[in-house]
Amino acid sequence: MATTIARSEGYESWRRGVDGADSRWDEYDLVIKQVVGEYNMHLGRSTPRYFQLDWRLVKAMLWVETGPGVKKWKTRPMQIGEFAADPGLSALFGRQEGGELILPSATYVSQSAVRSNPRENIKAGVGYLLMRMANFEFQTVLDQDSHVYEVTVGPGDSLDRIAKAKGTTVEVLKKHNPADHVLRAGQVLKYQKASFKKVVTGWKFIDPVQVAYYYNGGGDPLYRKKLAYAYDAIRKAGAQ
Repeated sequence: MATTIARSEGYESWRRGVDGADSRWDEYDLVIKQVVGEYNMHLGRSTPRYFQLDWRLVKAMLWVETGPGVKKWKTRPMQIGEFAADPGLSALFGRQEGGELILPSATYVSQSAVRSNPRENIKAGVGYLLMRMANFEFQTVLDQDSHVYEVTVGPGDSLDRIAKAKGTTVEVLKKHNPADHVLRAGQVLKYQKASFKKVVTGWKFIDPVQVAYYYNGGGDPLYRKKLAYAYDAIRKAGAQ
């Protein structure tokens, strides 16, 4: 019961701050617009079925994560990079979870400045959010070299062995040689250069409910309620 009361009082205190928001709460509007615009342009061109991220939703995230009454507002307004071994930063830059497909370039975010520079913190926070909202799969990706090559099957060869040796995939070999189910020494197969890579195949719908689940990760039980309230307040204030 005491925990429930404390949460309620904490929420009401936070809500009063939002209701009385002055110009300090708009400090990062230009930065957020620029960063979201850069991600929207990059992902709109490079991924399928991308939903344009609303910069006002990111602004609402800042209001929930910190706000001008919190010291971190001046350095880490989205709180990513809070710890020396921050799991969010490790995921975004670790090249294991798809962050390299989300960031507009490998040097887009200054990793050394994420903990001290609010612009870089916002870049990283938005990147992490979008990485969590993306749907990934491993698929065959053809190289830019569109030339069709030939390879002669040797004794003991398999499609997997040939694919690894020639820089292609089993899927491409099967596509170019649909009738050749049983390999024979001396047989000539066609192929294109290709590799098996992680790609973005689509996107989750980006709204306060999804953001609270994928970005907050269960930290603040009132995160979704706060985010919806802040987002609604920002839109009602006429932010465009």
